[in-house]
Amino acid sequence: MTKHWLKSYPDGIPHHIDPEQFQSLNELLESSFKKNASKPFSVCMDSWMSYAQLDDLSFALGAWLQNLGLEPGARVAIMLPNVPQFAVTMAAVLRAGYTCVNVNPLYTARELEHQLKDSGATTLVILENFAATLAEVIDRTPVKNVVITSLGDLLGFWYGRWMTFAVRHLAKLVPPYKLPLGNGYRITTFAHAITEGGRLTLRPAHCTLDSVAFLQYTGGTTGLSKGAVLTHRNIVAAILQAEAWFKPALERVGDISKTNNIAALPLYHIFALTLCLLAIRWGAHLTLVPNPRDFGKFIEVLKKRPFHMLPAVNTLFNALLQHPQFRTVDFSGLCVSQAGGMAASAGTAQQWLKVTGCNMIEGWGMSETCAIGTNNPVTSKAFSGSIGLPLPSIDIHIKDDEGNSLPLGSPGEICIRGPQVMAGYYQQPEENERAFTLDGFMRTGDIGIMDQHGYTTIIDRKKDMIIVSGFNVFPNELENVISLCPGVVECAAIGIADEKQGEAIKVFVVKNDPTLSEDDLAAYCKQHLTGYKRPKYIEFRDDLPKTNVGKILRRELRATA
Repeated sequence: MTKHWLKSYPDGIPHHIDPEQFQSLNELLESSFKKNASKPFSVCMDSWMSYAQLDDLSFALGAWLQNLGLEPGARVAIMLPNVPQFAVTMAAVLRAGYTCVNVNPLYTARELEHQLKDSGATTLVILENFAATLAEVIDRTPVKNVVITSLGDLLGFWYGRWMTFAVRHLAKLVPPYKLPLGNGYRITTFAHAITEGGRLTLRPAHCTLDSVAFLQYTGGTTGLSKGAVLTHRNIVAAILQAEAWFKPALERVGDISKTNNIAALPLYHIFALTLCLLAIRWGAHLTLVPNPRDFGKFIEVLKKRPFHMLPAVNTLFNALLQHPQFRTVDFSGLCVSQAGGMAASAGTAQQWLKVTGCNMIEGWGMSETCAIGTNNPVTSKAFSGSIGLPLPSIDIHIKDDEGNSLPLGSPGEICIRGPQVMAGYYQQPEENERAFTLDGFMRTGDIGIMDQHGYTTIIDRKKDMIIVSGFNVFPNELENVISLCPGVVECAAIGIADEKQGEAIKVFVVKNDPTLSEDDLAAYCKQHLTGYKRPKYIEFRDDLPKTNVGKILRRELRATA
């Protein structure tokens, strides 16, 4: 099958990228640290960090980690929100020759225990706010070394101390905890580790492109999460693919290193993580938003200085649009509004363009593909409703259950092959056998259709399909249509058991117009959806259950229904 989508590439986009130009991800990072030493890397609560500081701090922490005597490739877990310590720790772990295991800071004790045990992590860097969760399970995990940081550790001497005091004693956001000392356990503060490491020398790690850089856990919404093994090659390829794709949108900035990239999505999530590494590649800077759910403060951050890239999931775009202060933001510098992580809705996209003047660009990827797969051209002037074209060096085939490639226009499973696709799931040979086809494509579980121009449209996940009287109904289609109904903020559709139809459709709706009734919405659906696609049940709610990165949890809605 020829890559017919290449004919749809905008001018100047290469067809291929070459990760072999770097010996490892570490080489890419260290090259940027030296080249951009005097430039800002991040700003968090008005405290700035330069690339030189990132270099020095990660050098020191990496040396301290090596001094623990960990074996090459040892797994080091990182349980941090979007604070400066995240990038320092990530770079330190990689430069020391170890593997990063990103952990959701809001995990329950059960979820944390599973990930630490499954990954075999013996060392953990954690914000003190979440140490009480660790204390519940640490004796049932391999973790022996714990580095505890406080919110203010890298926010300047006086301001940092004030923030730590406020978080601990005024907001009371640090629950009491007791971690074991002795008996093989080592508990250290972040500041102490940096100080001690500053007296040591970071030894060369001798990583290659085939070394493991990250265990990125995924699949937690459908069962026990699995660690996607992402090599240095995978990550370098993803950075270069993203760089090739996004550059045309940022030409009007001039010097790409001057771009301000908003990091509101959690950096432990693959979407934000890859864009963080892209910013490092460019020598650009990140505006870190530790708590994007505080929309008032988030919007105040957006108003402080021009910003150029804003990646978000549909629910975050939507929530910003609903805030009365959002329209007071200056959007003149905004070049890329990148949607991913979940399906973007046409209703949100239309409103976003109207308010910001910047078209929402939808893309698609997975933890298993370093968040890189397909994307609409960043120069697009209108929302397409598709997930776009395969990025450079990527093959996308639509396949049937037997692994056969289907003709264009036929619905089937989206399967992907490329240098950014994971090596496999960590210690999951049976899962790996199911995950890949005989010709090397990874099965994604997404059902889609590719057109003659190479654009793919996702119909839905296999497991989310609703069967009404023998007809296949895909929730994404319903949600996209219903989201355009005036007064609807967001919605989710599920199938529930029905004696007559097998399954009936139920939609859960959050509205911002109190006069919108079930009858109004039913009439709208009658106008826009064929009979078997119309919801039989409509339920209004104040909010919908979501993961920490904003994906709506249909599974929880099914359980309550």
